[in-house]
Amino acid sequence: MDKDTYYSWARRKGISRRDFLKFCTMTAAMLGLDSSSVPKIVKALETKPRVPVIYLNLQECTCCSESFLRSAHPLISDLIFNMISLDYMEVIQAAAGIQAESARLKAMQDYYGKYVLVVEGSATLGDGGIYCTIGGMTANDLLKECADGAAAVIAYGSCATNACIQGAYPNPTEAVPIRRIVKNKPVIDVPGCPPIAEVITGTIVHYITFGEIPELTSQGRPKAFYSKRVHDGCTRRAFFDAGQFVEQFDDEGAKKGWCLYKMGCKGPVAYNACAVIEWNGGVSFPVKSGHPCMACSENNWYDTSTPFYTHLADIPNNAIGRNPDEVGMAALGVAGIGVVAHAAATIVTKTGEKRQKQEK
Repeated sequence: MDKDTYYSWARRKGISRRDFLKFCTMTAAMLGLDSSSVPKIVKALETKPRVPVIYLNLQECTCCSESFLRSAHPLISDLIFNMISLDYMEVIQAAAGIQAESARLKAMQDYYGKYVLVVEGSATLGDGGIYCTIGGMTANDLLKECADGAAAVIAYGSCATNACIQGAYPNPTEAVPIRRIVKNKPVIDVPGCPPIAEVITGTIVHYITFGEIPELTSQGRPKAFYSKRVHDGCTRRAFFDAGQFVEQFDDEGAKKGWCLYKMGCKGPVAYNACAVIEWNGGVSFPVKSGHPCMACSENNWYDTSTPFYTHLADIPNNAIGRNPDEVGMAALGVAGIGVVAHAAATIVTKTGEKRQKQEK
């Protein structure tokens, strides 16, 4: 093959055809595509050249880069460096100063209109954008310059999608999401603090395969990863439905893995794939490990989710069909009865059964 494709790289690395096909199948499943899409992914990775990527680090803490570098699947772990041609990324590049900026400018010129721009961190409007400068330019000017020749822009992480912590009150730098600055290119939001690495991998594979960005939600996020709540696939969901809640981190319920809603879990309002894909090779995710979900993928999450260990005052739009803190919501019918009442009814039933056995 003349083109430097992902498959040609995989063969050079000794990756078998079988493992390559497994990867393509897994990626299709991750993206919510049916089996007919697998041959298309295979063909795309066999024939299309690697995607040039310019990765900017703006106003952020680098946790998203850390996640990006730790994709779990053995092929994915190399894919982020080899499926793409990572031409500029401050965190890992050896070059610095003039050499680094020259590499960026050369990539922008050589691949104008073809490269994908990945942006980690928020832009900043305060005092003309002086609170974040790179190579003598404000982050805003750098962002606009790089976005101008990009085929698409991926806002990677909550700093980039909703300004995250630095955008929280009182927001002294006037931090704003990337889409507030980039208006002439398609922007794909991949929120999370940090996001799951496989999400950006799947997004790039989709782009390579179909030559277009994946289907997005109304908030501009890849639908395959952000259409369901953490609550929907939570390993503790059964305890929520049964009204069994942890009241303190060291109580008996905590030891038994009960629901963390009362400890501040925001899973019922958090749209993310954490409970499905999980982290560190599918080992776990925060709730499974015993910590409440903080809804870090949601807009203004740092303002709306704090204090972190205080549970939701209410669940917006009756999102789960019931309110755990209300008893006897008659207007909602049986399906709307709170889980506190559910738990109470369970206790009454069990007590009645026990009494009947004793009377016999």
